[in-house]
Amino acid sequence: MALVTGKIASSSSFSLTHQPKNFQIFLNFRGKDTRLSFTSHLYNALCQQGINTFIDDKLPRGEEISAELLKTIENSTISIIIFSENYASSTWCLDELVKIVECKKNGQLVLPVFYNVDPSDVCNQKGKFEEALTQHEEKFKDNKKIQRWRDALHEAANISDWHYKHKYVFSD
Repeated sequence: MALVTGKIASSSSFSLTHQPKNFQIFLNFRGKDTRLSFTSHLYNALCQQGINTFIDDKLPRGEEISAELLKTIENSTISIIIFSENYASSTWCLDELVKIVECKKNGQLVLPVFYNVDPSDVCNQKGKFEEALTQHEEKFKDNKKIQRWRDALHEAANISDWHYKHKYVFSD
């Protein structure tokens, strides 16, 4: 289990249990969609500015997110959610999102980025978001958990956003 944090153009890897608990920014994203593209560029740009940024790096995946990871979200100043095509297929992304929305209610700044997805698809759970949630419903049979994910997606998608359309074009 390793994390990468950045401070002034440097990064270091260390265990979640030995990492600082406070980050300026927590990045929430679907690794398969954006880790090697948008998210890595964003992470590097934040680090170059000296912003202490959390990004998971080879965290072991399981059914449940660790309490330490949830605490890391809670102790961050800002969360950036990078919605991408397959975002909702990740239960980890969705569980992190629920925590982020909870933290927003307690004053955390939350910034959604829509990476090649329509914000209305996220808000209304259409297209790939609908497909993923339907699969989760069949797999988990836990209506309360699925409803928390749906509510969090809806709420986060209604926050003023940055929409990545093509190369470096953002709208708000």
